[in-house]
Amino acid sequence: MAFEKKDITKAVEQALSLKGERKFKQSIDVAIAFRDLDLKKAENRINLDIVLPHAPKAKKVAIFADGELAYQAKDVVDRVITGAEIDGLSKDNKKRKELTNYRFLSDPKLMASVGKTLGQTLAPRGLLPKPLPPGASLKDAVDRTRRSVSLKTKQLPVVHCIVGNEQMTSDDLVENVQTIMEAVLKTIPEHQIASVFVKTTMGKPVKVGAQ
Repeated sequence: MAFEKKDITKAVEQALSLKGERKFKQSIDVAIAFRDLDLKKAENRINLDIVLPHAPKAKKVAIFADGELAYQAKDVVDRVITGAEIDGLSKDNKKRKELTNYRFLSDPKLMASVGKTLGQTLAPRGLLPKPLPPGASLKDAVDRTRRSVSLKTKQLPVVHCIVGNEQMTSDDLVENVQTIMEAVLKTIPEHQIASVFVKTTMGKPVKVGAQ
């Protein structure tokens, strides 16, 4: 297999060595290009939510909730949005824009209201909330949300996402990239993966598996 741990480790370490010194914390990204992938067919489109072993960046998590769930969530999430607030958010451009800074969970009872009222703001950005199943651990759901990334093909046969930052250890970054590759390979055969690159925000891309 061309995407073994040693190949990923080599690419990650090389990308880190090429990052240069910047006045900000650079992110580490992975980009995967595919071949012979007809995106006109729905079954060929990639739309994956992947929970990584290590949170790739600090994510704010909000929940749409009322009653007891809202009360419990106050100490777990960064923001609680009640059902009564939803309509007001939709009518305020500044407040709608602020929502894009969060990832969302929701009481299933409020999902329809959120979709109808805020769907045009959240859906294009892939931010529609995940419903919290009855009896599920809110703490675990928030943790998984903080560690999750999305891979989605659009017009071109390529996906990319953040896997971490330059202050993370090489081992943690490698584990995150491995997790992404394992998820992709369950969906797309290896021979249809044209290339995989790792890069820092301002650094040069490094190909995984390059000789």
